This record gives sequence, C-alpha cells and structure tokens, in this order.
Amino acid sequence: MLEIAENGRTWVLSGPTSSYAVHLTEHDELLHLHWGPAIALADAEELAARPLPGASSFESQLDGREEYPVEGGPRFARPALSVRTPERRGTEWTFERYDTEGDELRLRFRDSGLAITLHYRTRGDVVERWTTLDNDGAEPLELLRADSATWTLPEREGWRLSQLHGRWAAESRLVRSDLTYGEKVIGSRRGHTGHQHLPWVALDTDATEERGEVYGCALAWSGSWRLAVAQLPDARVQITGGAGYDDSGLLLLAPGESFTTPVFAGLWSDTGYGGASRTWHTYQRTYVIPDADQDRPVLYNSWEATQFDISEDQQEVLARRAAAVGVELFVVDDGWFGARTSDRAGLGDWTPNPDRFPAGLKPLADRVHALGMQFGIWVEPEMVNADSDLYRAHPDWVQYQEGRKRTEFRNQLVLNLAREDVQEYLWEQLDGLLSSAPIDYVKWDFNRCFTDAGWPGEAYPQRLWVDHVRALYGLLDRLREAHPGVAFESCSGGGGRIDLGIMSRTDQVWTSDNTDPLDRLAIQHGFSQIHPARVMAAWVTDSPNTQLNGRVSSLRFRFVSAMAGVLGVGGDLSEWTEEELAEARRWVDLYKEIRPLVQHGDLYRLRPPTGGLSAVQYVRGDETVVLALLQAQHYGEPLPALRLRGLDPTASYECLETGEVHRGAVLLHHGLRTGLRGDLDAMVLRLRRI
Repeated sequence: MLEIAENGRTWVLSGPTSSYAVHLTEHDELLHLHWGPAIALADAEELAARPLPGASSFESQLDGREEYPVEGGPRFARPALSVRTPERRGTEWTFERYDTEGDELRLRFRDSGLAITLHYRTRGDVVERWTTLDNDGAEPLELLRADSATWTLPEREGWRLSQLHGRWAAESRLVRSDLTYGEKVIGSRRGHTGHQHLPWVALDTDATEERGEVYGCALAWSGSWRLAVAQLPDARVQITGGAGYDDSGLLLLAPGESFTTPVFAGLWSDTGYGGASRTWHTYQRTYVIPDADQDRPVLYNSWEATQFDISEDQQEVLARRAAAVGVELFVVDDGWFGARTSDRAGLGDWTPNPDRFPAGLKPLADRVHALGMQFGIWVEPEMVNADSDLYRAHPDWVQYQEGRKRTEFRNQLVLNLAREDVQEYLWEQLDGLLSSAPIDYVKWDFNRCFTDAGWPGEAYPQRLWVDHVRALYGLLDRLREAHPGVAFESCSGGGGRIDLGIMSRTDQVWTSDNTDPLDRLAIQHGFSQIHPARVMAAWVTDSPNTQLNGRVSSLRFRFVSAMAGVLGVGGDLSEWTEEELAEARRWVDLYKEIRPLVQHGDLYRLRPPTGGLSAVQYVRGDETVVLALLQAQHYGEPLPALRLRGLDPTASYECLETGEVHRGAVLLHHGLRTGLRGDLDAMVLRLRRI
C-alpha cells in the first residue's frame, strides 16, 4: 500500500506488518523518516515536521538522514551516486516530480542533463529499491558509482551485524559480530557473486531465532558488487550497496543512454531471524523464482561416477540404475561435447563429441525419457579453453589486456560476453543444442573469476564488468522464452553465483561443490538465512567422500542431510550394492512424500549445527516434518527435546514414525532418544494434525 501526503512531499509504503517512509524538504533534500513497524501517513508527517539538527564545520546535518546520498554539497558520508562529466564531478539535483504505476513509486530528480529516478515497491514486507539514470544531455556522463539504494536504520545502541562468508567448498557460513564505528565492506571484485560473501547482511540489537527486530538487505546482482555498512560518528547506521566493487568507473553513458541498477531489497521483521528468513523465502517463492509453485524433481548427476570418461552406453547403464531408485531427472555432466576428454580442451565447442555420442544427444535423451525421467546436461558457456575450435577461430573474443599474458585458471579463459558477436554465437550454439534433442534441464556453470578483464580497442573497456552480467541475463531470458520447458540451474564451482538476480532466471542453484553431509549442515544453515529450500540443490554422494575429505558416513545420514533442499544423487550407482540401492529407493520415496513441505513450507531452524544435535522443521497446512541430525554424542549425554514451532498450540499432532500423540505445544523427545545413536546419525519425523 502506498500513501501520499496532500503536499506530495511525504510518502509511506506499507506491507502487512511494516512501513517505509520518506520526505522531501523544501530544499529538495530527500530524507529517510521511518523503517519498521507499520505507521499511518499522519505519523510520517509528524516525523517530517521535526527539525534537522544544526550543522557544524565538521559534521553534516544530512549525513545518516538522506535517502540516497549523492557526491557533492554539504555531505561527508559515502555517496551512493558519483558522476563525472568533462567539466565537473558530483551531483547537485533538484526535484522534478513523483509518479506512480501500480504499486511502484518513482521520485524523479534532475542535475542538468542527468535524470535520476528512485524506484520503490513493496512485495509483502520486503521493500524493493532501485535507481534509473538517464543521460538526456549532449555530453557523455561517466558513472563512477551508481548504487541501487542506501538503507537507514533507526538510532539504537549495540548493533550486531550478520553476514554469510566462505570460500570454495565452504560457502555461506553464518557469522555475527558487533558493529563498530567506521565501515564494514563486503563484496566481490571477481566478476561474479563469489564464494567469499553472499550479497546479504542483517542487523539486530538483541534478536533471537524467533524474537526481536531484524533488518535485512539483499542485492539482486550476479557480477562484482559491494555492500558498505557504516556506523557514523553520531551512531546512525546506513547500508549502501550496488553493482561494481570500487569507484574507478562503472559505465559511460552516451547521450540518450540509460542505466538501471539492480534491485536492492530490504525487510524489517519483529519475529527474529527465523521470521526474517521466512519472509525472505516467501518473497522469493512469490516474486523472484520462476515457476516456484512447481516441485523440483529428484535428480541424478553422473559427474562423480564418470568424470570425463563418459560414453553413451555407460550413461544409459547409470540411467537405468537411477530410474530404479526413483530418480526423476538424469543429468549428463561435463565431457559430452567437443574434444572434452579433460579440463584442458573443448570449452566453447558446444556440439556432442562424435566418438562418444555418434548420433548426438537425442538417442540417450530418448532412452532416458523412456525410463520415465527427464534429461539434462551441463554447460559452461561463458568460458573457453585455449585448446578449442572457438578460441583458435576467435582469440580476440576473450577478456585480455593488450601486451600481457593471458592468465588461465582451470585451463580456461573468460569469454567477453559484453561483445555482441560473442552473445550471438552463444545464442546460436545453445539454441541449436536445445533444439537438437529433448533436453529438459541445463546446469549452467561458471568456474573462473575475472582477472585480465581487458577489452582492447574498446573506448571504455570498464563497461565489460556490468555488460557481461547484463548479457548473461539477456541470454538466459532469451533461452527461457524460446525453450519454456527447459529448467536452468545456476552453478559457479558450487555456490559462487547465488543471488536474487540469478535466481530470477534459474529454477535452482548449486549450493556448494562440498557434498560431505556433515559439512553441508553449516552451509545449508547459512543459505537458509536468506534463500528457501525450494532452490537449494543438495546431493547424496559416495562414502568415503573421496572428492573432498574422505569422511565415512551412513547412507541414512547422507540422505537426511540432502533432503533439506532439492534432493539429488551424485554417487557412482554402478558401485552401490543391492542393499544400498534398495535403501536409497526408500529414502527417495520418503522425500517425495515430504517434498511439498520442504520445498514450499515454512522453515523453522530448531537447533543450529554447532554441537551435537541439529534440526530443521518445515510446516505446511496441517503437516510438519522434522529432519534431525546427530553429529556426535559424548559421555552418554541425553539428547535434548525439540520444541516444534509454527503449529496450532490448541491442536493434537500424531507422529507417524513413533505413533506418539502430542497435545498443545509439541515437544519431541522419546522418538529422538530412541532413534538417534552415536555419531553421524539422522532421522525424519513426520507429524500430522488429528
């Protein structure tokens, strides 16, 4: 809901439980008024009537109060917008007008030939903000920095910052720390979202999992990015974020050109971190993720079974075993195309290897369909090997610096997707591939960060950082429109490209290359702070875990760990015993029963993966399911009881596994204590209202 004051200078956007308010002063200063519990327009007008504190020679009355700080004028705080022309730098804007379209508010400003539009929209209790910059003048404008938004928090003492950090195979781990004076900056200068941080932060003063106020922000951008959390000298806190890592130059806008920043979404919750997470999850399932109401299928991926040594007959053998355990989607990973017998060759040549697939992919895809499964493939379109037909024909199509060595990681280079000829080549290759066989699913990988991000001959080569991402989005949008039955998964060496931007164009994401079921508990716990189980791909792989750490774990523990998201199987099924295959079938069947709850229900984190017992709960309608995982048990200590959440306290619930009937507050204890033993044990408990 949007409310506007009679004088057209105060605006209040409200969701079910929260409000966001801004005010324009008589001097065209756009001030932040309120972000928190729902308020009325009259409340906002009362806030707007309060005078600003007096300025001094050393402090600005605007710092920490402006809605979108620009460079220049009486300001010292970090600017969200920094513009340079041949004659000057900075912005001195005036307000032109506001307008609305549906539930979107647009505030329009101008500085000579630059038109600046601030966009606002509520999606439930999530506020979406972004900015459009139009060059209406006769001279080019250089955008040194163009952030999506600046968020202002109320005056409090003792702010605590939450973030998700990590590295390859150890992504999205949650850390909370006290916020101190100065700036905390996180981001990526690697050309993609990155394994090191997810573009999300949250702040609180005393919140728990289910109580207290939490403010959260998440950026919808899949390239280099930056979030800066600043505690200013007067203790106010602002969060500024957008595309690009530094201020060395983002884009050059020629006359008539425009740039629209990615969405920077924010929410306020008074139901703790759990409530904030559930709000984020509902927002993404409702407004971000394509076809989010559809169940994601159980998949099998052949990579760990075969790696590069693949053949059509061998894949069919694995497909038959996968179908026998209940798999619904069979995926051929790396090695099906070009001269791809190792990671040294073939990237860029997206045609089936004639020795391995003499008649292309269609015969195998047809046999997979005949087994009752969908068929999928792996691609890495943004990369090229030096040993490839594509690179030999077009060595200038990669990112490189003139006169410098072309650095390779994983024996590959990055295609300059900002080039229109590269975009058209990839469209022709991928459209032709998806038209050549009944392909239902594409795993889209990205295994190399930007390093030599040059573009010889281009007048403003810095633009490749932004234009690469815009071209990626355009290519995915074009492919989805041309092939609406194909689902896409975002992968980047695991969790290197997970953000709201890529999620709006893909059906699920590969959470991490780390499939160890114990390590995954912390990774999945952090992931759930912002993103829903509906997109979180999780595999059951072999034991010992030869890909990473050699840890031995039971099939039971591996399955229950992976059932917390979109279940997949990635082990070598040709080596599994008949007993293991039969057990796997039982787990897959159970997952299909609880899948509607896991993928579409409300998530409650009952116990974090920091000690012995960890547990997550999913609630949908009259049903709930608990995944309980025992990491270790020491000295005969009794397991703690689990108090379930999100249920009707006046109702009775029957546990289908134990037959116990729980009335009122549901407290699970007997089933846990009799079902979990020793180290790395797990169980699933389903309850139904009676």
